[in-house]
Amino acid sequence: MVRANGAVSLRELARVVQTSEVTVRRDVRALEAEGLLDRRHGGAVLPGGFSREPGYPQKTHLAAAEKSAIADLAAGLVEEGDAVVVGAGTTTQELARRLARIPGLTVVTNSLLVAQALAHANRVEVVMTGGTLRGSNYALVGSGAEQSLHGLRVAKAFISGSGLTAERGLSTTNMLSASVDRALVQAAAEVIVLADHTKLGTDTMFQTVPTEAITRLVTDEHTAAEDPTARELDALADCGVQIAVAPLGLAAEQPAHPVPGAATGPRRPSPPPAGAPLPGQRRPGTHNGPPGQLPTRLASIR
Repeated sequence: MVRANGAVSLRELARVVQTSEVTVRRDVRALEAEGLLDRRHGGAVLPGGFSREPGYPQKTHLAAAEKSAIADLAAGLVEEGDAVVVGAGTTTQELARRLARIPGLTVVTNSLLVAQALAHANRVEVVMTGGTLRGSNYALVGSGAEQSLHGLRVAKAFISGSGLTAERGLSTTNMLSASVDRALVQAAAEVIVLADHTKLGTDTMFQTVPTEAITRLVTDEHTAAEDPTARELDALADCGVQIAVAPLGLAAEQPAHPVPGAATGPRRPSPPPAGAPLPGQRRPGTHNGPPGQLPTRLASIR
């Protein structure tokens, strides 16, 4: 599975072989000792993961439920009439499908997949960068993309990547992609990183966003079961990153591939009252679960 997909989560491995994650984790540790793969928090990758990037077809099947839940929660951070930038990636593509239901948006993106998801949305203006097409992730990169972002200013940037650590921040495996993502981030007043549990604790070649520049992280609830990942979240919170955890049940409330602009189907939930936490979020100094779950020092999103 790792050879086919480039990366795989412990949860998916346990489901396929019909055993517990404890057993899978033990076997993955043994495979790592033989040099067949590298362990990551919540999963495993092929050796040499600093530079290797799975292709788009493989990425779409990796942590799909988690990405959908993250997109549901992240969409709640966007209000009618906002101007935002959205980077390339399968998680941001899921977000774009939800943004199609919010009227009055202006979305700037270098991703053909994000633009396609918004192409038929009513009252959503899509602005694409220039640049050279990178076929592996359908993104526009290079000097043309970066120059088209010069002088741009928006409220929020939604960015994904290949790995996220408290020590180094968000990173990716491709230099051109990292450079364009940095330009997207510089255009925004607020930087929101979308990263499922398989990316937490993973470090790759090119830094995209240093930790101190990340305003918020939206991740999935599977992180609660992984002590190393919980420690990574704790370290990110100590660095001032506000963290929201998306419950996986949230993704089931909406279709995975809604029709942009459709008049039927689930309605977007109303934004929470001012000062109220988003679903799955803990306020500082509270703890709603048993020991070993997420750290209690997570900052609240206002």
